[in-house]
Amino acid sequence: MAAEIIPIQLGLTAGNGLTLWAPRWREEGEEWEAFLGHGDDLYVFPTPAHLAAFIRSSDEHDLIDHPEWEAASEAMTDELMPDDDHRFDIIGVPELVAETPDIWTLAELSDTVAILHSLAEVCDLPAIEEVLGAADGFSLLSAGEQAFTGRQGEKLWNGIGAVVSERWDEVIEALDKLVKTPEVDATVLEAAEAEAIAVNAVVVEDEEEEVAVAELEEGERDPELEFWDEIGIDCIEITVGGQSGWTLRCYLEDEPVFLSKANRIQIFSSDEKLENYLTDAGADHKLAALAVWPEVREAIDGGDAVVVAGPENTYVLDGLGDDLLAGPKEVDRRQLELAVELLTDAAAARKDDEAADALSSATPLSSLISSITKPDAERMAPAPPFDDEVAAWSILVDTFASTLEWDPKAD
Repeated sequence: MAAEIIPIQLGLTAGNGLTLWAPRWREEGEEWEAFLGHGDDLYVFPTPAHLAAFIRSSDEHDLIDHPEWEAASEAMTDELMPDDDHRFDIIGVPELVAETPDIWTLAELSDTVAILHSLAEVCDLPAIEEVLGAADGFSLLSAGEQAFTGRQGEKLWNGIGAVVSERWDEVIEALDKLVKTPEVDATVLEAAEAEAIAVNAVVVEDEEEEVAVAELEEGERDPELEFWDEIGIDCIEITVGGQSGWTLRCYLEDEPVFLSKANRIQIFSSDEKLENYLTDAGADHKLAALAVWPEVREAIDGGDAVVVAGPENTYVLDGLGDDLLAGPKEVDRRQLELAVELLTDAAAARKDDEAADALSSATPLSSLISSITKPDAERMAPAPPFDDEVAAWSILVDTFASTLEWDPKAD
């Protein structure tokens, strides 16, 4: 393994602290691993500027002999900000294990436990190893959702929760005693803070330029969407099976509710047809019971609102199967995210657990989707061929399409 030094963030009692981690590397036939610290102390810093000031002005720490230390000590402040994959909210683990053990929860907990094992080994913290060894589930986190399904999986997950509830304070206390923030040279810190401000200004300028370019390319948000934004109902446009249509959706207590009747989504082949349907007082559908529905009908009827879908509510399912078959690099990530959102919402609305599980469980399809929508360079990417995954995707899309009722008439 090539030697490297990585900035990481640890969420502890005193807040988020930054430090450096050197994952395992081999040198002269021996294997090593280290953190920024000295003696019995793990050094953490409140900001990248403080971390930069320390590594630029101090040579009294355990990474000084690392083969890549010279390059690391010259890092700019923005390079010392940990990425999302190296932020470990250790104090937040009790809240994490209270969640459902889906692919993302398990991945986050697995990464956190892995860094804790490293800290325990490098810094000689047997209390942490004892806590992590108190539940079998900790050692199975890297196996993903498959290990935590069914009765046995539930038992494993509950076992982790019980240990965290009873003993996680031991982990936090061991780390709190370990961490220390050494003083840094005031002059070097001032220079690092000025550098951070300058770098941030460039980043903000670049982001503003990107936004400006995007607005020029896409135009400003359609003012006709303002009514729907304020009323809390989405106009959505769906392209599936070679047809494009418009319908409505809202969320009641986070549960999706579509313009539908008897679990069939009512969709219209033109915005005008949907507007005519919405103004009909005799139309029978689930949204008609909403307190705001008379306001919607009156606004459409009076010309104060029109059917229009924003980009965040425009779903194109056609073509995704072919793209998935060709591999992750051929898939439009945003289009796939939106498609998964629509299929998940529709499955939840009709209480279709089988379809929901296919998208959220540890299945080959969900692994492929996750590799595209939440890429992680440290995890092995799914390998082709993707015939089975695309077959499963096609079933989901066909099932969804079969629940659409095109151009219904009012009762």
